[in-house]
Amino acid sequence: MINPVRSFKTYNHVLGLQGFLKAVMVHFTRKPIVLDAKVDGFAAPVHVRIPSTDLMVYEQVILRQEYDLPVQRQPSFIVDAGANIGFASVFFTNRYPNARILSLEPEKNNYEILARNVAPYPNITAVRGALWSETTDLNVIDTGLGNWGFRVGAQNGSSSGTPDQTVHAMSVESILRDFGVEKIDILKIDIEGSELEIFQNADRWIDKVDSLVVELHEQLRTGCNRAFYNATNDFEHEWLQGELVCLTRSDGCLIPQKQAVRS
Repeated sequence: MINPVRSFKTYNHVLGLQGFLKAVMVHFTRKPIVLDAKVDGFAAPVHVRIPSTDLMVYEQVILRQEYDLPVQRQPSFIVDAGANIGFASVFFTNRYPNARILSLEPEKNNYEILARNVAPYPNITAVRGALWSETTDLNVIDTGLGNWGFRVGAQNGSSSGTPDQTVHAMSVESILRDFGVEKIDILKIDIEGSELEIFQNADRWIDKVDSLVVELHEQLRTGCNRAFYNATNDFEHEWLQGELVCLTRSDGCLIPQKQAVRS
């Protein structure tokens, strides 16, 4: 359990006085809770588990707004792969209310909170599943890093961590087919190292993606960076936004930022 006194600055900064008071209650009752947090400009509150890594994700996505991506045209279809409990999806729908959004999250407890967070938004489809290079069933791996650290791996392969659950995986091609769309305007990926498999086999679909927003995990799986950059040579613009690598085509929906590293 967290020590609420030592965590005062964090809880007070991120969730205000009610967050700190709830943390105190959790500390003494030893019963985790789900806190409803109101966000300025959002159509509905978001649900945050205490104690959990949700707090850090909330700070990254909601307070620091790392997914604040200026657009030159409104996106029609967004895929949030590795949605966790849905903060990025909710941020996207409040920023781009006309976009259809697919939120993929493989871990069952995260998915339950994700479903609650996106329920007020009929344009978001939440699926308990994973993004992969093919449609198949995968193990969900508990790496011991908390709620944001689950990853997936092939059932017949060797993976660090403990297989805890199984989940169905979708390929980009199957998403395009099942949702009846020709392209993905924004493909957001934060999948704890599985980007290695995704981008090693990207030649079949990469031309169907306008813009990419990816958190790479080379520190978890060697080769993620190489696979990603080998697959994305056709994107003209690249920049960093916090921990995110953003790529867009010249005719993509995202506006390239001034600190772009590709010309």
